[in-house]
Amino acid sequence: MPEILIIDDDPLVAETLADLAEDMGHVPLRAASLADGLAHADAGFGDVVLLDVMMPDGNGLEALPRFVASPPRPEVIIITGADAEQSAEMAVRNGAWDYITKGAPVSAIRLAILRALEFRNEKLARTAQQGRPFNPAGLVGTSPAFMDCLDLVAKAARSDVPVLITGETGTGKELASRAIHENSDRAGRPFVVVDCAALPENLAESVLFGHVRGAFTGADRDAEGLIRQASGGTLFLDEIGELSPNLQKTFLRALQERRFRPVGGRQEVEGDFRLLAATNRDLQLMVRRGEFREDLLYRVRSMHIALPPLRQREDDLRPLAEHFVHQYCERNNLPSRILTQELLRALGAQHWPGNVRELRNTMETMIAFADGVRTLYPAHLPEHIRVRHLRATAEGMRADHTGHMTSGDHAEVASQDLPLAGLSIPTWMTYRDVALERAAVDYFQNLLAYAGGDMVKAQQLSGLSRAQFYRLLRKLR
Repeated sequence: MPEILIIDDDPLVAETLADLAEDMGHVPLRAASLADGLAHADAGFGDVVLLDVMMPDGNGLEALPRFVASPPRPEVIIITGADAEQSAEMAVRNGAWDYITKGAPVSAIRLAILRALEFRNEKLARTAQQGRPFNPAGLVGTSPAFMDCLDLVAKAARSDVPVLITGETGTGKELASRAIHENSDRAGRPFVVVDCAALPENLAESVLFGHVRGAFTGADRDAEGLIRQASGGTLFLDEIGELSPNLQKTFLRALQERRFRPVGGRQEVEGDFRLLAATNRDLQLMVRRGEFREDLLYRVRSMHIALPPLRQREDDLRPLAEHFVHQYCERNNLPSRILTQELLRALGAQHWPGNVRELRNTMETMIAFADGVRTLYPAHLPEHIRVRHLRATAEGMRADHTGHMTSGDHAEVASQDLPLAGLSIPTWMTYRDVALERAAVDYFQNLLAYAGGDMVKAQQLSGLSRAQFYRLLRKLR
């Protein structure tokens, strides 16, 4: 029977969910803390996890990746209060199956569990047919554009055909190729990377195919070459569009025949390798210009994976940033860092011409120069990115002011002493959020003063329900 792991410190909620699971014919197990819940998950219990957000020993959203990665690989449904919906929705985009609010109808909770189990059963069936689960390794993200590519990467791993991976600089072409190799039948065997742009033209053939002793001046011993080193494994040609025309011809034959002759050699040698290639150039355009062989393009492009730029993966920016921060801190034995909402908005406003690679370098630079600060703000961004962000923000605000604001509006906004999140000019979202919070604080202060401190009277005057009233008071502290 399916196992339902319920992690909630409210005994009444936990009992209600456990009764529901039993009524559905499932086996429930309750945990009143994240530590106990993770212990059960690590022990292999749970097809579905019902995870509360606010727990006595931590935040369920922060623990979500650990539950998703636990041995059962469960589907996780977030349990949230109304004021945590935005965070819960973000968690869904980052790996949770669904979220439900406390107080939702039993039928909605039942349906969420049912759909999660149906999805899990289909996923397990596909995994059984394929023989092994797909491990995305360093590929992080759940945006639609990225998931389409991840599906192609998984399919490529189950075959042995040549794959061409295209995308702008920094989109993760080598990571995708490694994921294909590590999930293929050739995993555990050599993965040889060839940077075609760095091959010296006079030695390129020798580097790829090897040479025999005496083949040229300085060849004082035999060398097997990179293709021979990849035998049994995978050969990754990065920036294949940079291969010279002569080398394209020689490599095409080696790819077709799986045999080649080392420079200066008399006998051919065999090369059993799987080819993966990558480029940020338009090879079809190069073919029309006569710069790339059409027959070689057809050979290397048996399967094509086009990686999207980071600007088309808006939903992936936060999980990527958190992944790079965690990776850097773990590698350097540093405590974890907290990314503020202001910083995440500033990151989201960037164009990221260097894509995922630029984001990774940015996060690592921030930590390295933050002098041990645990919480990162926009002020910690590298100078060139802050300048770029300030210019874009200033242009946006100037255009908005010209079209929608009067001189009186300018004076009114300028008179507000609002915190600017470490920037000289804030993003509109930052400015709006701060202004709304200031207005809410002013309203409740005036409301409580008018009611003479009578909370019941204040709640009635506000027009809010009792739950909404006290939730907002708690939020505004």
